[in-house]
Amino acid sequence: MEDHVIVADLGYGDAGKGTIVDYLCSRHDNIRAVVRYNGGGQAGHNVVTPDGRHHTFAQFGAGTFWGVRTFLSKFMMVDPIRLASEAHHLRWLGVHRPFDLLTVDPEALVTTPFHMRVNQFRERSRGERRHGSCGMGVGETASYAIENPGAAIRVADCGNPRALRPLLRRLRDWASAEIGQPIRLPSVDDVAEAYRQFAGAVRTGRLPSGGPLVFEGAQGVLLDEWHGFHPYTTWSTTTFTNAFELLGEAGMDDAKRLGVVRTYMTRHGNGPFVTEDPTLHLPERHNVTGEWQGPFRTGHLDLVALRYAARVCGGVDEIAVTHLDVADEHPELKVCREYADGLTLVPGGGLERRAQESERLLTARPILSDAPESWSGLVAQELDAPVTIRSSGPTWLDKKVRRSAAARR
Repeated sequence: MEDHVIVADLGYGDAGKGTIVDYLCSRHDNIRAVVRYNGGGQAGHNVVTPDGRHHTFAQFGAGTFWGVRTFLSKFMMVDPIRLASEAHHLRWLGVHRPFDLLTVDPEALVTTPFHMRVNQFRERSRGERRHGSCGMGVGETASYAIENPGAAIRVADCGNPRALRPLLRRLRDWASAEIGQPIRLPSVDDVAEAYRQFAGAVRTGRLPSGGPLVFEGAQGVLLDEWHGFHPYTTWSTTTFTNAFELLGEAGMDDAKRLGVVRTYMTRHGNGPFVTEDPTLHLPERHNVTGEWQGPFRTGHLDLVALRYAARVCGGVDEIAVTHLDVADEHPELKVCREYADGLTLVPGGGLERRAQESERLLTARPILSDAPESWSGLVAQELDAPVTIRSSGPTWLDKKVRRSAAARR
């Protein structure tokens, strides 16, 4: 592989970014690193190996089983405690020294247990109007840093106890005030010790050079902080934007934009889902109802939403279509090319417009048509990009690649 590749989910997440990154790493031994360019510890990228090992990659890159290094960029919100837990599971699966494969940008924000507690309190207080948060404090990490730029904890602070402890104490006081009721919070000493161990275990640095990079996105474009349907969104830029900024700062060449799409739509938790169909009973190996996100929902392929996602991304160069095996086994799956009320999704307009659109989408009805003869052909035509990876199962052996016309020239 000679080009950098940016992998982004064009839906609401869970389309299979992890398994696609794992596949890309299986085919090329010259990949310099997998770069996480947004999100945080709430990611759940499931990778299954042909010998049956399974890991849900949250912060480590999904190329880890192949010995490919991970770089957590400045756009990641790093959770050191959950990262240690993930490393423990990777060691149990045979990755002997996972921290040796990890480099972290010192400017990356740190998600603490205090952020998490406030996040869970806010989500619980919303009642039936929950946003579908993962409850892991990622949004609170971002908002706290915006409101308190000089007090936000960054990875560089974790190895400096004299700087870290005052920041943790201030954060703990903030959490107590935000919650406003008696609650047991972790001690500053315990958190500081965990972060000291984290700082001693990982190396910090900047974006690697000297070989192609695979940029692994988190969540989906339809949840983007600016382009998703407010307020049911994430505090993270889920388009290709961050990855291109990282490449530009490093003076590197452009990258290939790879969009990932399921043959049907899924969504975790509350929010608009025009093509949702509760009568569908589709196999789901790794996604279940979550305590904070709520139910895992499924529906028919929504080309209106996917076309919108591709537009706000500035287009895609290639597409990976996953879960083709599910489509083959479930002829009841259908396709939506337009909504019954004529509602269209137009980029731009800011958060107010996205919120208005969100309210309309909550009651919009899809016009459904039968499944196509070729799911890959349909997606390629509608999104105006070739389908170069077709996935019919969870492992890298279940993928088929077709070189794009541009690559063949």
